[in-house]
Amino acid sequence: MIRLLNVYYPTRTVFLLLSESLIIGSCLCAAVWMVMGRDAYLALAYEYGMAKILGLTLGTMMIAYYFDLYEPNLLFDRREIYFRIVLALGCVCLLVAVVVYVYPEFSITREVFPVALLLLGLVLCAWRRFYTWVAARSIFRERVCVLGNGPRAHFIADTITRRKDLGMDVVSCNYAVEGVPMGDAASAVRTLSTLKQPVNHIVIAVEDRRGGLPMTDLLTLKLRGIIVEEDTQLMERLNGKIQLEGLRPSTFLYGEGFRVKSSQQFTRRVLSMVAAAIGLLLFAPFFPIVMLLVRLTSPGPIFFKQVRVGEGGKPFDVYKFRTMRQDAEAAGAKWASKNDPRVTKIGLFMRKTRIDEVPQLWNVLRGDMGFVGPRPERPEFVPWLSEQLPFYDLRHIIRPGLTGWAQVRYGYGATLEEAREKLAYDLYYVKHASLGLDLLIMFETIKIIIRRKGAQ
Repeated sequence: MIRLLNVYYPTRTVFLLLSESLIIGSCLCAAVWMVMGRDAYLALAYEYGMAKILGLTLGTMMIAYYFDLYEPNLLFDRREIYFRIVLALGCVCLLVAVVVYVYPEFSITREVFPVALLLLGLVLCAWRRFYTWVAARSIFRERVCVLGNGPRAHFIADTITRRKDLGMDVVSCNYAVEGVPMGDAASAVRTLSTLKQPVNHIVIAVEDRRGGLPMTDLLTLKLRGIIVEEDTQLMERLNGKIQLEGLRPSTFLYGEGFRVKSSQQFTRRVLSMVAAAIGLLLFAPFFPIVMLLVRLTSPGPIFFKQVRVGEGGKPFDVYKFRTMRQDAEAAGAKWASKNDPRVTKIGLFMRKTRIDEVPQLWNVLRGDMGFVGPRPERPEFVPWLSEQLPFYDLRHIIRPGLTGWAQVRYGYGATLEEAREKLAYDLYYVKHASLGLDLLIMFETIKIIIRRKGAQ
């Protein structure tokens, strides 16, 4: 696992991103050379040729990312991978056509791009086939021992087995090491050092650890280069969320993260204000159109004002375009649900595209919210959620946001169990909050808006 922007990614995913960026750039340069021959150097050295190649490489990578080509755990069918590569290259073709039409100086030579497109399709498909074959070889996979004999150990083992993109193989679980009968933890750990193929990683998933762990033996293995970590640490890295089960105050007190730095908060505040001001200016021409559609499709006010709980538990008024009927909460406050009948036709479209959230840019300018942070909850639900979900109030130690880690990783929640899942992601964000993570969340939010996912 590699940590980027305070988010852990499988090493294979990072390798795939880096290798394909190199492949795409090389194919584009090769296409210029194939078409222009000896003049290729001049085309690349002058008139910002290499800058154009770099821009096209980044654009291609971004489109491939939006087609989930860098989510290996979702892509096991080779035909699906090829199909998505073709779709991504089709979008690249459309994007380049639009850019060249608007900015003709972006073009290098008219014949270059068709050659580059064909070359990219062939090389990327061939590379993905080779990568899949290599990734399946046992020599390149990490051998993991899950030390435990309860539900947690089985859950860890099942998760690693299911996530083939992690490059891990579970070689032992339940104190049994490659056919060795079940025994105590000490004998299982000692057996690890006698295996012909050594274990690379030990995950401690013991339910009751009181006097049951062979600490000396585990330390000896760690000093030999074997990774030893708790199951909660591994699951946090794999899933991007805090494990709420068994969570104790000492986790926040002694663990890394959960530091709210005033300098970082000030920087995020300034950037949020600038971005909100730009967003309001850009959307200003569309305000009359949206206001007219809201008024024509449903009687009642155009804007919707609602009290939410912000930083430090302070209430504030949040503003949105109204997406529900005027009498939506005549029977009392309740969460929105999937296919909610209270949502109007134009309201459903606005929710899918997040247009209804645009007035909240005013809340960002006022300082009630930031661009990124835990979504603010309604005060009617906060006391109940705080009682049902331990550490729920930790969400309020930072400013809430228009979008957040829970929104891009989990989506909308309308039940207590779903609120628990969202809290696990929100606490992960509070623990690892940084400008880099904020940029990643905004990037993922754009992806969700384009694909119209997550809203209800």
